[in-house]
Amino acid sequence: MTVPVSVLVAGSANLDFVVRASHIPAPGETVLGREFQTFPGGKGANQAIACARAGGVATRMLLSLGDDPFAGPIEASLNEAGVRLEIVRTVGARTGTAFICVSDDAENAITVAPGANAQLRGDDLPALDGVTHLLLQLETPIKSVTEMAQRARATGVIVVLNAAPAQSLPRELLAAVDVLIVNEGELAAITGPSPSMQDALTRIDVPCVIVTLGEQGCCARTPGGMVTQTAFRVAALDTTAAGDTFCGVLVAALSEGATLPDALRTASAAAAIACTRLGAQPSIPTRADVAAFLLQSA
Repeated sequence: MTVPVSVLVAGSANLDFVVRASHIPAPGETVLGREFQTFPGGKGANQAIACARAGGVATRMLLSLGDDPFAGPIEASLNEAGVRLEIVRTVGARTGTAFICVSDDAENAITVAPGANAQLRGDDLPALDGVTHLLLQLETPIKSVTEMAQRARATGVIVVLNAAPAQSLPRELLAAVDVLIVNEGELAAITGPSPSMQDALTRIDVPCVIVTLGEQGCCARTPGGMVTQTAFRVAALDTTAAGDTFCGVLVAALSEGATLPDALRTASAAAAIACTRLGAQPSIPTRADVAAFLLQSA
């Protein structure tokens, strides 16, 4: 009997409160918004749904939720996408929330209240039998992320870290990471000031570092050299979950044995589609959507 490849995502889950406005407020400025909606989100949950829905692989998620009504929509969204849940239920804690302003030019500003996400611990990591890749982010305690990465690496699981939100990282965490995914701001937070991106990349002792560059696409520094992928051109509506979609689909593709160039292309296509839709998890495309988009773009 063939065991399906499996990705475990460990990280955050939030309920997003989203308002659209003409522009993102400057400090001290009040902006009159328009449409308001709530969506299930959180970097970890978004990436898990991207793995399962757009990547099409067996996906599990370790997450911490409160015992409040905000947890319900998050669980329902993950279950609908086919993600198998490993829930740490924190009694008396509030489920994580995020407050998002989306501008008419598709930019966003996000403030996160971690809530129960802050209660996730390293020893909450479940058994890793059948898991090929562990995907982590930084919306849960850095100590917990480090412990999970170390435990997974010790069992031979490939550890992928999306180092977002931007912050400096302890050396022991980087030492346990196989693939690091960052944007330019997150790269700078890790390496400090650098005269060039190439110089910054040489300072990170991780086998593979992938940098997302927005409209310029993405690039990867690997032991065999640089790999680049141009961005797909779309009319962007909301970029909120684009980065998470990229991460989830990339890991799903790698878990199925795709080459890095092919995985970058598939992940970039999925992220481009997500930019054309409103909301975090509702914007994540299906595997069929991604295949059709790539066929049209060939």
